[in-house]
Amino acid sequence: MSVETARDDRLSLEQQVCFTLAVASRDVVSLYRPFLEPLGLTHPQYLLMVTLWEHPDPLCVKDLSGLLKVDAPTLSPLLKRMESAGLLSRERNPADERSVLITLTPRGRELRSRAGAVPASIIARLGMSIEELELLQTALQNLIRHANVRSSSSTGPT
Repeated sequence: MSVETARDDRLSLEQQVCFTLAVASRDVVSLYRPFLEPLGLTHPQYLLMVTLWEHPDPLCVKDLSGLLKVDAPTLSPLLKRMESAGLLSRERNPADERSVLITLTPRGRELRSRAGAVPASIIARLGMSIEELELLQTALQNLIRHANVRSSSSTGPT
């Protein structure tokens, strides 16, 4: 198949949005590794900590899973590991025993100052301007919004 044909073929690998997003995600997440390892965090743990730093009041697991866009069963092992590391605590909500509240420990709050250089380091490694990154962020948020609207209104193939 010629290069021209491949560009016009919507069934080619290069035309698959999912492929481009998967590669971009993997490559960008790998940039974080050398900055997160000294903090003792994986990328999912980092995102959890960023969320908790943004919301200093205790969050229930349901709210936290909504903010991180992951289901609670996926989040539970991550929370257990981070509790074992002394970064957060999990306690039953006295107002609702079915709900678990997540709170940063002093060690978890302190880690924020050490993680403060991560965003600037990633921006520098990417070599993109803030304007380019903001445009990309907006485009990705639009993509997510469109995908969610379409998937929630779709009943699947007929």
